[in-house]
Amino acid sequence: MNRPFNFAPGEYYHIYNRGVDKREVFLDSLDYDRFILGLVNANNKEVFYIRDVKKKLGSKYKGLETCLDLCDDTLVDIGVWCLMPNHFHLLVKEKEEGGLVKFLHKLETGYTMYFNKKNERSGSLFEATFKAEHVSQDNHLKYLYSYIHLNPVKLIQLDWKEKGIKNLKKTLSFMSNFYRSSYLDYLGIDRIEKGIINPKVFPEYFLEEGSFEGEILEWLKYSDLDDRPRLNLSKN
Repeated sequence: MNRPFNFAPGEYYHIYNRGVDKREVFLDSLDYDRFILGLVNANNKEVFYIRDVKKKLGSKYKGLETCLDLCDDTLVDIGVWCLMPNHFHLLVKEKEEGGLVKFLHKLETGYTMYFNKKNERSGSLFEATFKAEHVSQDNHLKYLYSYIHLNPVKLIQLDWKEKGIKNLKKTLSFMSNFYRSSYLDYLGIDRIEKGIINPKVFPEYFLEEGSFEGEILEWLKYSDLDDRPRLNLSKN
């Protein structure tokens, strides 16, 4: 895939990819947890294999917490992430030349190997080349915090963007229990997954208490997300 730009250190990118033929790539909680581990394991210059770490540490192995302890030299900084049944979204900042591509290759290859072995299948799991947008405008970057984090709302109301939220209380409750994204981290929830993101290297849009919640609520109350200031974003 020829992109109209080259990845460069210090720049922000919206990364997303989905399963081949739009198939689901996460079938159960084990799959989600394994990919979340990959967000850490693949984002490390030094290669370490989870199976080897498990074997070495035995009962002392603590999953994501252990991987976060081992990962001290990252390829990219992750600002936002979200996993959906058939695709994923990431907002990242490249740290060094080639780091982003290396990270995505390790992430998708490692997860595909896990998924294929678990489900006794072979072949590609994700579309051949991950999609990427260079985020160079401030309003675009801020918008992605809402756009990515609100993807899961489609799981309980597919037409919410077109018809508006039918039950705001139910939606907010669902989002506050959705652990498969960085949403809870921006709510200030203390959890292990918070170590995946490095918001300090991204613009500090939500310094004031409640500002992130307020931004999300504003989008949810708007009747049509796509009628907001237009940005040519994916409709995954």
